[in-house]
Amino acid sequence: MKIALVTDAWIPQVNGVMRTLMETVSRLQAMGHGVEIISPDQFRSVPCPGYPEIRLALTRGAPVARRLNAFAPDAIHIATEGPLGHAARRYCLRERLPFSTAYHTQFPDYIAKRTGLPPAIFWPFIRRFHGASASVLVATESIRRQLHESRVHNLQHWSRGVDLENFSPDAPQPEIFARLKRPIQLYVGRVAVEKNIEAFLECDHPGGKAVVGDGPALEQLKTKYPRAHFAGRKSGRELAGYYAGADVFVFPSRTDTFGLVMIEALACGTPVAAYPVQGPVDVLSAASGYMDANLAQAITGALWIQPRDCIHHARTFSWDTATQQFLNALVPIKRMRRDAA
Repeated sequence: MKIALVTDAWIPQVNGVMRTLMETVSRLQAMGHGVEIISPDQFRSVPCPGYPEIRLALTRGAPVARRLNAFAPDAIHIATEGPLGHAARRYCLRERLPFSTAYHTQFPDYIAKRTGLPPAIFWPFIRRFHGASASVLVATESIRRQLHESRVHNLQHWSRGVDLENFSPDAPQPEIFARLKRPIQLYVGRVAVEKNIEAFLECDHPGGKAVVGDGPALEQLKTKYPRAHFAGRKSGRELAGYYAGADVFVFPSRTDTFGLVMIEALACGTPVAAYPVQGPVDVLSAASGYMDANLAQAITGALWIQPRDCIHHARTFSWDTATQQFLNALVPIKRMRRDAA
């Protein structure tokens, strides 16, 4: 099968969307499918306002159309709601081709955090973008309910996985952990306002705090919280070592659609403390994480969880299963043309 994947999130970005897409593409290619990626690195681009590491492609749509015409895909998946996503959507509507989309990011909440405007203002944009999609992929049941209530339909489940070879409890922990007070509380992810990291750094639970990741709020938080250890961006076994060496992984976000970092931490035997919100309520079990409206209480509860139970729960998430779900949700162009005829 020839699959066109159009995404505004790609290398060199480091986030859950990009990592999900890269893992999916790798699995698809290993299964023998051909994948044509249309991404910002193929075009002139500008930094996203307030988020310079994200590049926004500058294109009117004709180059995207030419690439899609040349590839002649059997299915088109539009991963993101950015400039390239819109260009591909216009192409599909003009050519009367079916396409699938995915709801990776809580854009209404993210934009609201940055502008101070209510999220409701931005939901018509979401409905319009995904309204013409033949299949809208969502990662969790909570997000499916939210989109259904917001009048977004044709919803299909697309879960996530974890690389159990890389993320494991035997990963060597960083040397800095020998100098931090126990219990070590860890955050991994983008360092940005929408991730609610200050709730973690303000939490008065005793112990040391470590933050792994990069983003627009990094320098501000380093200045404001000098007692916390900011490690910057990490990957591979080095990242796994941070997970494995921590006593608890703290997930303070209230706006994530899934939270890949949670199952990476669990695979390393580290329990998760979180708020009882979308993402954690779908991903965590009682034996792998503790959720509470009081983050300090969530940390206290998580510290009682056994590493073996965390690892067991992480193994229920499979990239092979997730990739098959992605394939099942695609809408083949030839079949739709034949049905229309």
